Amino acid sequence: MFVLGFPLLLVPFAIYNIVAFLLRGFVWTDPVFQVRMISQAEFSLSWGDLLVIVGLAFLFLEIVKATRMSRRSVVDHLLSLLLFIAMLVEFLLVPETATATFFLLLAIVFVDVIAGFVVSLRTAQRDVSFESVARGSE
Repeated sequence: MFVLGFPLLLVPFAIYNIVAFLLRGFVWTDPVFQVRMISQAEFSLSWGDLLVIVGLAFLFLEIVKATRMSRRSVVDHLLSLLLFIAMLVEFLLVPETATATFFLLLAIVFVDVIAGFVVSLRTAQRDVSFESVARGSE
């Protein structure tokens, strides 16, 4: 069961804010792990990359939620839009959020807002049916 009426992308946003404001000096580009590939190249995954991956997983769940048609889905879309506006304002005004990681999370939330409205509109279009009326039978 999906949590309706709650924007799941609030989770990576909250994680970012908790880390950025409580762990001063935290560097999002520090590697989580490094792996030597078969090609002998060094693959490195940073904390910021990991948070973006988490955001993408939640984006998938948000798009799946958008396919459900109910009265709660309108509230869910509205909350996603409010989350995007809050993140945009924070990105523009707060120095700790002027990072590529936060910008990518902002882009993910923007895609969620647009995809949610598009999926809802497409689903609503399919629910509309028109009946033809015979003109000569009056």
